[in-house]
Amino acid sequence: MGTIKRVASFFRRQRPVFQRLELHVAHGCNLSCESCSHYSNHAHAGIVSLEDADRWMALWSQRVSVTCFSLLGGEPTIHPQLPEFVGLVRRHWPKTQIEIVSNGFFLHRHPTLPAVLAADPDACLFVSIHHDSDEYRERLKPVFDLLERWRRDHGFVARIRPSHKQWTRRYTGFGDGMLPFEDGDPRASWEICPARHCKQLYDGRIWKCAPLAYLPMQKARYRLSEKWNAYLGYRPLEPGCSDAELRTFAALEDEAACGMCPGSERLFELPVPLRQPKSRASTSA
Repeated sequence: MGTIKRVASFFRRQRPVFQRLELHVAHGCNLSCESCSHYSNHAHAGIVSLEDADRWMALWSQRVSVTCFSLLGGEPTIHPQLPEFVGLVRRHWPKTQIEIVSNGFFLHRHPTLPAVLAADPDACLFVSIHHDSDEYRERLKPVFDLLERWRRDHGFVARIRPSHKQWTRRYTGFGDGMLPFEDGDPRASWEICPARHCKQLYDGRIWKCAPLAYLPMQKARYRLSEKWNAYLGYRPLEPGCSDAELRTFAALEDEAACGMCPGSERLFELPVPLRQPKSRASTSA
């Protein structure tokens, strides 16, 4: 038995390691952060079922190790079964760090979530802050009150991530007028990319990053310029890939597709991303 365990441990170590694997639990978002790299400001909708997520994870959990598995979106708290995703990830990757990344506004919909997270020492909640205005801070007060109750009642402490502090432009324009950058230096784009290690699990396949994974969703909704065609031709890693193809994908850094993003940081001050009620309702499913 000891030999079998040692052999199994050896093969686990030989699996490619993804620093971060992300799953969109929901594609819609209640905020509209300009130039969102997941295109969540473009009024997309829809959720991923637990059954689909389970099937997608099963395709890869015996082939890759994951240091951190992120449940996000969009806004993950839109999904009515969000707490159940924590146990689902844990079944497939028993040793991974699990994190939920949320803007916090719909956390009240998930009263079981703090107990689920408190019971798993390697699971955490990040609440991302997307603006520093008085209006935004006022809207956050009930969120922080809730987080304080969770701390008091469950001993669970959420982490705060000031996402707006280093917000960069990932493309220009919006909707039909959205355009890729044409800096012509994919290596430089990769080196400054904040998501260069954030692979996406979507539709059973693994994608290099969110801008590539959800670009076809943009194409289905908007009349994108032909300048996007080369990037729409990107092919993700298929579950039937060989071990050699998997290792190559895991080790790959910059490639031609990285050219869609800027080659230098385009910092800008994010406008207040709070949606008006009508727009907010359009992304609530």
